[in-house]
Amino acid sequence: MLNGRKGYDLAGLELYDGDKESKGKGGKRMIGKTIWLIPDGYLPARSTGEQISHEAVCVLNLGEEDAAIRLTFYFEDREPMDRFRSFCGARRTHHIRLDRLTDDEGNPVPVGVPYAIQVESSVPVVVQHSRLDTSQEALALFTTMAYSPE
Repeated sequence: MLNGRKGYDLAGLELYDGDKESKGKGGKRMIGKTIWLIPDGYLPARSTGEQISHEAVCVLNLGEEDAAIRLTFYFEDREPMDRFRSFCGARRTHHIRLDRLTDDEGNPVPVGVPYAIQVESSVPVVVQHSRLDTSQEALALFTTMAYSPE
């Protein structure tokens, strides 16, 4: 602890918080969570100009182990789709483009319908959600951090 608070040991540049259960290989703290939720998903059905409308689930894996990732999509009017998989290497980032993603059976993410996403990872990761909507001439870009219930 640094002055009674969680913080950085700047001399060793190792993040610590005193929680032994959150330690990974080599005793370093594992940063991130294994479950993330994105309540507002929508893949626009059309694009204008050269930019293609899309969403991305952006994964940051700061750990020493590769992350196996499963995405489950929840809808207002149909059963969830839970066979979408991806991968993020150790100490890497991966932007999972939802307009290019297919499930184990080759089904794409549905376009033009609202959905929510649950992201599960085999190791702790950090997740962010981004959307580029070019369905109108004045494009819109937004990004937000996902929520973790852990």
